[in-house]
Order: sequence, then structure tokens, then C-alpha cells
Amino acid sequence: MTDRAAAGSEPATFYRARRLFVGGVAFVFALAFGELFVQLPGLFGARGIAPLAPALDRLAGYYRGWSRLQLPTLLWFGASDVVMQVLAGVGLGSAVAAVFGVLPRWLLLLSWLLYLSFVCVGEPFLSFQWDALLLEAGLLAVLWAPGGLVPFRGSEAEPSRVGRWLVHWLLFRLLLLSGLLKLASGDVSWRDGTALDFHFWTQPLPNRLSHWAHWLPPWCHALAVWTMFAIELGVPLLLLVPRVHRRCRQVAAAATVLLMAGIFATGNYGFFNLLTAVLCVPLLDDRAFAALLRRPPREREPRAAPRWHRVPLAVFAAIVLAATTHRALQSFRALPASLAMLAAVLAPAADLTSPFQCCNGYGLFRVMTRERPELLLEGSDDGEHWRSYGFRYKPLELDRAPVFAGLYMPRLDWQLWFAALGGRLDRYSAWTLGLLRGVLEGSPDVLGLLGHDPFAGRPPALVRLRVAQYRFSTTAQRAAGIWWQRDEPEPYSGVWKLEHGELVRAR
Repeated sequence: MTDRAAAGSEPATFYRARRLFVGGVAFVFALAFGELFVQLPGLFGARGIAPLAPALDRLAGYYRGWSRLQLPTLLWFGASDVVMQVLAGVGLGSAVAAVFGVLPRWLLLLSWLLYLSFVCVGEPFLSFQWDALLLEAGLLAVLWAPGGLVPFRGSEAEPSRVGRWLVHWLLFRLLLLSGLLKLASGDVSWRDGTALDFHFWTQPLPNRLSHWAHWLPPWCHALAVWTMFAIELGVPLLLLVPRVHRRCRQVAAAATVLLMAGIFATGNYGFFNLLTAVLCVPLLDDRAFAALLRRPPREREPRAAPRWHRVPLAVFAAIVLAATTHRALQSFRALPASLAMLAAVLAPAADLTSPFQCCNGYGLFRVMTRERPELLLEGSDDGEHWRSYGFRYKPLELDRAPVFAGLYMPRLDWQLWFAALGGRLDRYSAWTLGLLRGVLEGSPDVLGLLGHDPFAGRPPALVRLRVAQYRFSTTAQRAAGIWWQRDEPEPYSGVWKLEHGELVRAR
């Protein structure tokens, strides 16, 4: 893929793109470790919802010796609260240093390894697509980053074309699969343009602007759907143009950032939108950044990258191409015989990379949810009078406006949305019961994840989860300060109590 900065013969350069991409990925790592550091005790601590230490002790009986590479985590060496906090703190510090260009290659590698250590054992709270996306983008940033202590301040090796192509390939798959899988899902709301009639109020964590967007005219929703498809299906085609013209790349970057800005403004998806925008940075060459920043590019005396780098990088690129193609094909329910055979041939590459989550499949919101069940967490001392616990970002009070979380990812609030949509397994899953147990024990770590404790830190005698259907209020109700409507709650998990330190069903 050869790029030209202008109509002449001078090749385009990507020094500034590499600097911003590496710094951008490091910044997202810092965000991820920062929010994980805050939530670790409540999610995975000894008094958390899903303690990691006993879980890894149980897994140690199944994974011995080299087989532990199937779960490549540093937490095999210890998963106490202190160890987890230290690892998250080191990840945060290394990511911040990489943002400022200090040892970018090695500190990004350390950040990647530490984040992988949490993700591969952190289900269900660390199993979102953007966690996998960050691991994949982070490893590509490691490969593209220059070596040295502070390489961006002096001469640096020329940015690798293969490294930049791999980032383009990741953005290509992320967008194209998101569009194709919506069409292939069978959900007619995507095909007739009505998906956004439901999306703004049924998405996991809406914000205040989601309410306004929901009540836009239906033609606005349809226009937004078709615009989204134009971007998700059209931008990847621009990246396939031979000898990609710089104007095509600029249009692709602008369109993708526009889509991410719209999603960010009307929903809470943590760092996903920012990370996707960072993937667009390598689409712009130094000349484009010079025009954008109104600052001419710095004169450089590039040094050639060592030739021995080319062979392992080419091998890695071939493995990535094979593994990601396999995962893309496996995302579809039915494949023609020829494509099914191709997927089978490529399966070993996918198996090889699977533990490291560096070659993933993507596709958000394939099927649009058309209702919004919400879980209500309640405690009682006598079984007659029940009081509700509050959440920081999840809807509960009818008169509280949806909250804007920014780049923060409230993982318990998100996971409760999935649990409300699920069936019996979600009602009695280990983490759901762990939440009830933490409340009954009065665990400060678990209560710290909630927004309001009606018992002021004192554990109740009984606890239960109920489910109720929520929907946005009308515009007239919103003007009167009412943001939600709710049906009568129904039982979800039954009533639970602690008996001799064990969680048991209460009659």
C-alpha cells in the first residue's frame, strides 16, 4: 500500500500519526486502568462480588505447567487485593509514562500484559468488546512504536508500513463487521430504519441527551440509521482502494469520528468511542496533520529500521490476517461451503492467538432490544418493609435524569443490564449471588459500587432483586421533571439471607 503526499512523487510520511496513535492508545490504557483501579475491590476483591483469588485457586487444579498459557495472567502468582491494586497501579503508571513518550514500546507492552492479566480471568465484568479492542489495538501500538528511552524527541526509525496496515485492517474489520452483522442478524428494525426508535431508551446506560434523541421525528432516526450504515459499510471500502488516496483516507477518518461522536453524545460506552477514533489517526499523514494543526512538520533525519525486524513482523501480520479472517467468518451463522472450508483451514491461527485476545471478532448491537427490564436491589429487616439501593448510572428513580458517565466504565451497572435481559442462569449466576451476599455482609467494597445505601452501611437481614419494565417518559413529563415510566415490579431472584455465614433462600 503506497501513499503519496501530493500529486508529485514525494512519499507520504506518518511520524506524527505514529506519535499520536501510540500516545492515544496509551491514554486509553491509562483510562482503563484508572477506572479498574477504583472498581477492583468491589468487583474482584476478597469481599467483592466475584473474588478472583478463590476462583484462580480452583482453576489451578485444571491448568498446570505450560497449560496455564491458556489463561495468560500474572495473577497466577497471587490475586490478593494488594497484588491486584499494585498491578493496576503499575499499569496506570506505565500507560501515563507512555503517553509522554517515555519508553513507549516497552511500557505499552507492559500495559498490554497487565490488562490481559485482568481481562482473561475477569468475566463477566471485563468481557466487553472494547476490552478486546483495547488489547488488540494495544499490541499493534507496541509493534508500531519506536524503541528507545524518549524516541520521539530525536531521530526515530521510519514508521513501518506493515504496522500501519495492521491498524487499518483492525479499523476495517471493526466497522465492516458491525454493519454486516446487523444486516445478517435478521432484525428487521435495522433493515427498515426503525432501530433507533428503540435504541436510545433500551441501550445499557442512556444519558440525558438520549431522552432528547429518542423524541426526535422518526425520519431523523431513519436518517441516522442509513448514515450509520453508509459509514460502517462505506468507510471500509475506501480503505480497500488500491494505493489509497490521502483524500479517501481523510474522508474515512472524518466519517468514523463523526459516528463515534454521535454515539458518545447519546450513550455511555466508556472508552470505546475514543479508542475507535484513535484507530483513525494512522489514516492521516504528516501533511494532513500539518494543515490541521497549522504547524509545519518537524524536519527529521530518519534512521532505517533494522532489517531483521521485517521477517518477524511479516510472520505476525500473516498470523493476524489468518486468525482475524477466521473470526470474521465465524461471526456469521451460515456460510457457503467454500467459506466454511476456508474458515476450517484458518482455524489453527485463531486457536494460536485466542488466549492473547489479539485477533478478535466484532459486531455491536446485532439485534436491537425492544424493552428495558431493570433490576431493583432491595433490602429489609423484617420482610415487610423494603428499601431500595441506588445505582450511580443505572436508571432507578423516575425523577432522576439519565447520567452522563463520560469516559468512565461502570462495569456493575452495565452487567446488571445484561442480567435483567437474561433468564434463569443470570438470576442465579455466581456473580449475581455474590452481589446479594456482599450487600448482606455490608461489604464496603461492594457498597462502594452502588450509588445509595438506604441502611447507611448496616447490612439488612434480607435482600432481593426484583425486575420492572422501564421506558422514557413523554416530553411533557420530562418538562415536569419526570424522566422515566415504570411498570409494577415483579420477583426476579427471590429473597435471600445469611445463615451461619452461608447465602440461603429465605422462605
